[in-house]
Amino acid sequence: MVQTYVRLLCPECNKEWELAPDELPGPKRNYSCPSCHATRRLAEFMRTERDLETLKQLK
Repeated sequence: MVQTYVRLLCPECNKEWELAPDELPGPKRNYSCPSCHATRRLAEFMRTERDLETLKQLK
């Protein structure tokens, strides 16, 4: 089975990372950057629209 990941990008500090969708809350829930602790809706951390669509499909 292939593991799916979504790419995240902090809009404040520009840190980039990847996580499996099952490790994340829904796209409308608040999420905090592990580096600078900026808190926003998770959808704002998605690196691309495709990452957001992947998260929505799997949540």
